[in-house]
Amino acid sequence: MKSPQISVILPCFNAAETLEEALESLAAQTFNNFEVLAVDDGSTDNTGLILDRWAKSGSRFKHISQPHAGVISASNAGMLASVSPYIARTDADDILHPQRLEKQIAFLEENRDVAVVSCLVEAFPKEDVGGGFQVYIDWLNSLITDEDIKREIFVESPLPNPSVMFRREWLLKMEGYQEHDNFPEDYDLYLRMYIAGAKFAKVPEVFHKWREHPNRITHTDNRYSLTNFLRAKAYYLARGPLKGRDAVIIWGSGMKGRRLAKHLERQDAPIVAFVDIDPKKIGRTRRGKPIIAPDELAKYWSENQNSVILASVGSRGARQLIRQRLIDFGYEEGVDWWAAA
Repeated sequence: MKSPQISVILPCFNAAETLEEALESLAAQTFNNFEVLAVDDGSTDNTGLILDRWAKSGSRFKHISQPHAGVISASNAGMLASVSPYIARTDADDILHPQRLEKQIAFLEENRDVAVVSCLVEAFPKEDVGGGFQVYIDWLNSLITDEDIKREIFVESPLPNPSVMFRREWLLKMEGYQEHDNFPEDYDLYLRMYIAGAKFAKVPEVFHKWREHPNRITHTDNRYSLTNFLRAKAYYLARGPLKGRDAVIIWGSGMKGRRLAKHLERQDAPIVAFVDIDPKKIGRTRRGKPIIAPDELAKYWSENQNSVILASVGSRGARQLIRQRLIDFGYEEGVDWWAAA
C-alpha cells in the first residue's frame, strides 16, 4: 500500500461491545488511502482480540497496545505513530458515514488555510438521547464557518472531538492533546489552537454518528465536569480576549455569571460590574461589584481605556437576546464582547 494520506486515530478502552461497528464503518469508507491506528489502552475485555483480528485482515488496520494510561495518552500515541499529512479522530463507540474521510480531506485540500475540519453530527440511539444533549447537538450543528465557531468558542466546545480531521503539522505544533490542569483535553486543544490563530470549519453535512450511553467518557470522567469547563474558559479567556483589558463587565449576575466570575478572578481578570435586567438585582452587588442595568453599561465602559463584555446567562434564548441588545448599543461581537455561556 502506498503511503496513506490520512491516519485515523482510534483510542480504545474496554470497547468490545461497540468496536466492531466502528471498524466496519471505517472499512466502508469511499476514500481508500488511509490507515487506522487503533490504540488499545490496556483493555481488560476482548478489545485487543478484535483489533488483532482486524490487523491481520489487511495492512490498513494497525493495532497498538499500551498499559492503561487514559484517552490523552492513547490519542497521542496514535498521533506519534502516524506519518500521514492528515490525522482524523474517531471513537470506538461511534459510526462514520461512508463519505466522511472523502469529504473532509477534499475540504482541507481545497481550503489550505483551515487547520481542522469537523462535520455535522447525529446523536444515536434516539431513545437514549436526552433533551439537553440534543440541544447541544443542535448548537454544534449551527456552527459551520470559522466565524461561527470562533464567535461561540467560549460557550462550549464547538467541535465534536471524534468528528474532526487535522492537518498533521497543526496537531504536532500544538503537541497533541495535553494533560493541562484537568481541563477537558479536546476543549483545551481547540482553545489552544484558537489562541494560536488556527482556522476552523465544518463540512455542512451529517457525516458522523455520535453514540450516547451512560458510560461515555464525558459522563464518567471528572475532567468533563462543568467546573473544569469553566476553569478552561477562564484560563483561555484571560490569555485571549481579556489579555490587556483593564475592565471586564459580565452580563449576567445569576449562577452562570457568578461562577464564571469566580474563575476569572483566579486569573486576575479586572471585573468591574455585572449587568442584569432583573430590577430586584439592579443596585445590589455580586462578588463585591455593582449590578447595573443595561442602560448603565456605556458609563462603565467609558470609564476605562480597554473594556470588554462577557455575556454569561444560562437561560435558553438569552444569548440571542443579549446579542441583539449589544448590537443595538453598538458593540461588536468578537471585538468588544464575547458570549461565554
